[in-house]
Amino acid sequence: MKDLGKNVVSRHQVGEEDAGQRIDNYLLKILKGVPKSHVYRVLRSGEVRVNKGRAKPEYRLQAGDELRLPPLRLAERTRREPPPDPKLEQAILFEDDAIIALNKPSGMAVHGGSGVSFGVIEQLRAQRPQLRFLELVHRLDRETSGVLLLAKKRSALVALHEALREGRVDKYYLALVNGKWHNPRQSVKVNLRKYVLESGERRVSVEAEGQASHTIFELQKAWRDFSLLRAELKTGRTHQIRVHLAHVGYPIAGDDKYGDFARNKELARSGLKRMFLHAASVTFLHPIEELTMTVDAPLPEELQKFIKSLDAGDGAPV
Repeated sequence: MKDLGKNVVSRHQVGEEDAGQRIDNYLLKILKGVPKSHVYRVLRSGEVRVNKGRAKPEYRLQAGDELRLPPLRLAERTRREPPPDPKLEQAILFEDDAIIALNKPSGMAVHGGSGVSFGVIEQLRAQRPQLRFLELVHRLDRETSGVLLLAKKRSALVALHEALREGRVDKYYLALVNGKWHNPRQSVKVNLRKYVLESGERRVSVEAEGQASHTIFELQKAWRDFSLLRAELKTGRTHQIRVHLAHVGYPIAGDDKYGDFARNKELARSGLKRMFLHAASVTFLHPIEELTMTVDAPLPEELQKFIKSLDAGDGAPV
């Protein structure tokens, strides 16, 4: 849809890919540059018409709905388009008409915000202008690498979100922690509460009034001072693996939020300049084909290199 200017009435037909979406969320998506307060004001006043009638903000669009949008004043555009990033196209692990699975690099945010101009989703939308729909299925921390799923159809997004809510998506991570882990298999169940620092940065703490969370850890390999764990997420809370491991006394190597900061500086000098947390695989039912599929992301080269240095050094596997 073209940008709307003042004194211009626009008409738009809802396509199949946008069916089921709330009209307020749909308008906020397509009316880039229009203040959010103004979008809700014209909705509540009845100036936005759906099939010639009024629509409440919670109305869910149907394929074929005819929208009439009133004249809207655009705010001055200041946000630049992200430059092409060939690494993202090279990072794609799987793609079909419904989904994209890619191996997100560490250091790249999944979306813009909190001081980040743009992330994976904005980047791919800019590089794939022909796609009418592209949304994140889930999120990964900026510092975490690994499998990230995106939906190219609203029906695929809805189906995968439902599967996530019902625990029908299996997500496994690899984490290198400080210390020698002893239990072959261990569950961590604690309540987590999110809060925001004055800087606007998100943090999570273990508190009784928080949300229930559960991770299962399995020991993969142990060295004198480090352990490699496989983490299976049973819930999907913000920073869950990072907080769980810090809580039990085994912070993730290189974690700049919940880790051992003095040790992190030593690790950086030894070659580990990022957090050692990688989303290694995701297993789910394909939302269209209804076949169970697993997407694996190989361990990034810098993490493989650090593991080799442990094998070759004083911290040889025990």
